Amino acid sequence: MTANAQDLSDAELEELQGLLARTPEPFEPLDVVMLDGFLASVIVQPVLLAPEAWLPHVFDFDAQPLPEDVDPAWRERTVALVLRRHAALRRQIAEDGWFDPVVLEPDDWNPPATDDPAASLNPVSQAVYPWVAGFQLGLDAFPDLLEQPDTDIDLALARLYRHLPPMSDEDRELIATMDRDLPLATLDDAIDDLIQVVVELSDLTEKRRYQVETVRRDTPKVGRNDPCPCGSGRKYKACHGKG
Repeated sequence: MTANAQDLSDAELEELQGLLARTPEPFEPLDVVMLDGFLASVIVQPVLLAPEAWLPHVFDFDAQPLPEDVDPAWRERTVALVLRRHAALRRQIAEDGWFDPVVLEPDDWNPPATDDPAASLNPVSQAVYPWVAGFQLGLDAFPDLLEQPDTDIDLALARLYRHLPPMSDEDRELIATMDRDLPLATLDDAIDDLIQVVVELSDLTEKRRYQVETVRRDTPKVGRNDPCPCGSGRKYKACHGKG
């Protein structure tokens, strides 16, 4: 983790949005709101994910690799901004227990069309939905978090799922239950709950994420001056231990 990762300014977030929009066709990049949710999902996984694993999803939903002849200056600047936001989020979540998600105010976006599944959501969930959709993309790409047999993780994720369009009667029942037991009257309430969920998930997976498996050997380590175990009669350093 970069200890002093400098977060993106509003101007840099706007720049990043423009850069992502310049991704060549037919690639389908994330916008900055979905990107933010996606990065949070990557960060709270129970395994450490290298940028090489998740960066392709930033430029394309299906993670198709960009062509070799893509503008190198564009790629370098876009990746640099994405990595800075990722590093800043990691630091904020781990050290501060708080972060500022990129969520648009209702005045800054157009509500979904009537035939859009998101139109069935309440106005608060409609505003949070793009961020949560990015988080869900991370879960689809890297399902390790979903595979954890942990009720606390399931309950935390349910608080995010309430902001996704219901696809079944079970989903509608979940949303109704959450609205009754944990009402979110304002967008600020929803954002605060979103932050709490991500921090909780990070705490729940921290030990597994940074766990280092001890390497065990079936036989004692051979010293360089010991006989080579191949049976040649030569010392290990002069046989299979060369190099």
